[in-house]
Amino acid sequence: MVTLGLVVARFNDSVTGPMAEAAREAAADRDAEVATEVVVPGAYDGPLAADRLARRDAIDAVAVVGAIVTGDTDHDRVIADATATKLTDVSLDRDTPVTFGVSGPGMSGAEARERIDKGAEAVHAAVDLVEALDPATSDDPAEPDPAEPDHTEQSE
Repeated sequence: MVTLGLVVARFNDSVTGPMAEAAREAAADRDAEVATEVVVPGAYDGPLAADRLARRDAIDAVAVVGAIVTGDTDHDRVIADATATKLTDVSLDRDTPVTFGVSGPGMSGAEARERIDKGAEAVHAAVDLVEALDPATSDDPAEPDPAEPDHTEQSE
């Protein structure tokens, strides 16, 4: 069973609340466990929480959900870019999948509400990555380990 950490941005809760629920339902559908859920003020705060969760040995992957809606300035694009960059850094630095279930930038609140499936998508991606990177967690015992060299003989 894959054990997940879930980071949920509180800002734009009318969007992120349903996204978090979709994430929890997707985890149940995939027979994964959301062991820890951390609520942060906004999407920009997600990387620190994701890093703390990714440090835990019991956490196989972290899914982050949030909604970044447009305003009168380019602030939404700055926040989205910084958040995506730092979440990628956490994933690489901790060697733990960290998935980006954040809607935006460049969308209205109504458009963001139409994309609550981002929560489920983040969980599916997290479970898929864990299974791809660690075949011991996969339900398919015949699946080869991609990190292992292929020692099968090739015929000409």
